[in-house]
Amino acid sequence: MTADDSFGRLDDDDYPAYTMGRAAEMLGTTQGFLRAIGEHRLITPLRSAGGHRRYSRYQLRVAARARELVDQGTPIEAACRIVVLEDQLEEARRVNADPGRGAEAANPPAAA
Repeated sequence: MTADDSFGRLDDDDYPAYTMGRAAEMLGTTQGFLRAIGEHRLITPLRSAGGHRRYSRYQLRVAARARELVDQGTPIEAACRIVVLEDQLEEARRVNADPGRGAEAANPPAAA
């Protein structure tokens, strides 16, 4: 990997750039909370070569939303389900806003 490749990943929302400790610090939560939402399959962190959890910016946004709900008194299991449903709803809205996109995904062009 070159330095140019590494710098290009800085803008990638899916690049697992954050350790568990850093992610918890950024969210103002505990590492246990991150483990719990992982156990409920809300997010699945990637693992480093040494087996340590690594989180992307996208995963941190999802975790932050779950934390908001938990802070409001929602049980963690319910918060995880709500976040998943919100994400599915947003995707459905995107597909409905661009009907051609949904048709293309359902019927990919045949290879020549």
